[in-house]
Order: sequence, then C-alpha cells, then structure tokens
Amino acid sequence: MPNIGISIKNLYKVFGSNPNAAMELLRKGMGKGELLEKTGHVLAVNDICLEIEQNKIQVVMGLSGSGKSTLIRLINRLIEPSAGKILLDGEDVRSMSAVALRKTRRNKISMVFQSFALFPHRTVIENVGYGLKVQGDSRNNIKKYAKRWIDRVGLSGYENYYPTQLSGGMQQRVGLARALTTDADILLMDEAFSALDPLIKAVMQDILLDLQEEIKKTIVFITHDLDEALHLGDKIAILRDGMVVQNDNPQNILLNPASAYVADFMKDINRARILRVGSIMESLDSNLEGPTMPESTTLEEALQAFVNFPNDHAIIVNQDRQKIGMLTIGNLIRSMHRPDSKQIKASIKEEKLY
Repeated sequence: MPNIGISIKNLYKVFGSNPNAAMELLRKGMGKGELLEKTGHVLAVNDICLEIEQNKIQVVMGLSGSGKSTLIRLINRLIEPSAGKILLDGEDVRSMSAVALRKTRRNKISMVFQSFALFPHRTVIENVGYGLKVQGDSRNNIKKYAKRWIDRVGLSGYENYYPTQLSGGMQQRVGLARALTTDADILLMDEAFSALDPLIKAVMQDILLDLQEEIKKTIVFITHDLDEALHLGDKIAILRDGMVVQNDNPQNILLNPASAYVADFMKDINRARILRVGSIMESLDSNLEGPTMPESTTLEEALQAFVNFPNDHAIIVNQDRQKIGMLTIGNLIRSMHRPDSKQIKASIKEEKLY
C-alpha cells in the first residue's frame, strides 16, 4: 500500500450567499444545474475523494471551470470548504485553529502561483528566503538555503536582481526556489507554467522532474495542458463539473479511459510517445530468447529498436534486468493505433454527471 500524503474525503465547495442551505439541497438530491438555476449558488467542487500519494506528483487537470484551481486552494484553506475532510498526517485541515493553520502553511505546505506572486521591492535572494524569514530563521541560514535553491533552479548570479529585471521564465524559477527553500513536505502548484512560452515551459517541466528526483516532495500540480499532465504526473485526476471522473497513471488512462469524456480528452495524444512497453507487454514464454528492452521504453523508441532486431519480438525486463514479459512487433503497431470515436463509445458507457 502506498503512503498517502493528502487524503481528501467527500469534499464540496459551494459559492453563494448561503452555502449551508445549498448543501442541504444537494444532500436531498438536487443537481448542480438545478442548484444554480433555483438558488444562484455555484457548485465548484462536488464530492471529491482523492488519495494523493506521498512523494509523488499528482496532476489535477480539466477544462476551465472544472474546479481544479478551487480544489488546490481548498487544500490549504485559502478557500473555506463547504463540507468534507482534507487530511494531512491524519489531521483535518478544516478543523485547524487559525494558529495551527498558519503553522501548517509556514512549515508543511508551499505554493507556486501562475502569476509568480513575487515581491517587486525585494531582490531574488530576498524573495527566495522570505518563507524562512517568516519562520524566524537566522539571517545566515536564510542566505545559505536561499542561495542553494537559487543555484539549483539555474539562477546563480541573479541573487541581487529585482523581479522586474527578469524574464517570465526566470521569475517562475524564483517562485519555485522560494517554495523549495522552506523544505515543506507538500508543494502546491497552480497552473505554475501556463503563462510561459512553450520552450520555457518545457524547460521548467524538466527542471521540476529533475528536482523531484532529489527532493521527493508530495506535489499537487494543476494544469489544463494535457501534454504537461502526461509528462509530469505520476497520477492524473481528470475533473469535470467539479467531480473526479478518473484518477490513474497516464498509461492506464490512455489504455483504459473510464468514460467517453476521458477518451475524448485523450484522442489527439501521440500514444507512441507516452505509452511504455511495460503497459502493453504479453505473457512471457519461458523458452523464448531474444533481445531485451526495458519496461520504461516508449512505443516510439521500441519501434526504432525493432529495425535492428533479428526477429519480430523482444524480451521486456524490469529495473533489475529480470524478464517480465514479451513484446511482438504486431502488438506494438496495434497499440500505437488510436481507436476512433465509434469504438470508444461502443466500449464505454458514459456516466451521467450532475
């Protein structure tokens, strides 16, 4: 069983003048559309249950208005939940006193915003060390740890610059370094790279993945970019109308979408670049011999490798070089093929969402 970093149970958020009365109507079976029509209240997060694994990147994605940014702000109570629980180390964030919540925000949770949210009158090193300053750390420690993370995000030499002197990508690196400097267990990232140019965005994604190999934080990453979600996420929770319609690893979401809505989300993805051979391998014939291929190999890489193979199959091995399955060229080519919408609708019964 994986260790859980954040446990979200039956979480709701209703925006409006009387959310408690709206919650009573929801408990009696009123749907989101009817609630808006009759009361003017907006159901932004609808009975979300989500177990976020410790030291993993949990991506939350969906269309505009799906509730993803509201969800991340509920985790640290920047927005007050209407109902449900958010458990950090078994303690419900909703039940925390103002003092306890402030301590949690200072020491346990860091956040990176889409808008950078840097102090324009503070230098890079002052921005990065701000969290430690709030915690009351010594000046020497603040300088030491701020300098370390400035170097790690590739901004060495810019310590005394001001945010207005930096590009957007550099400012976002400052925001990331600031979040990491406090060494919080949980990192919340709300559309952190969406304001960046595509090339800079790709660089920031790779920086985050490289850092995660070292720091092993519990990261909740909000995005509307499917390519970004597939690149970063250990798991991806797809939201629709405030509800989680599927939460799984990228391989399973591509191969086994939970609904036609999810399948439609994935229809234009280049499967060859995302799917790994470990997800499509067949049972291994114990007598079979042949060239080996790591289970993490993408289908695109596998197809290129087959050009030089003497036969039409490969043996799949795990990280310990143990044989765990086989892959044929026929299965590889079939798996690269994207099913059409008629096949999707025929194989999946679409659930009704309220």
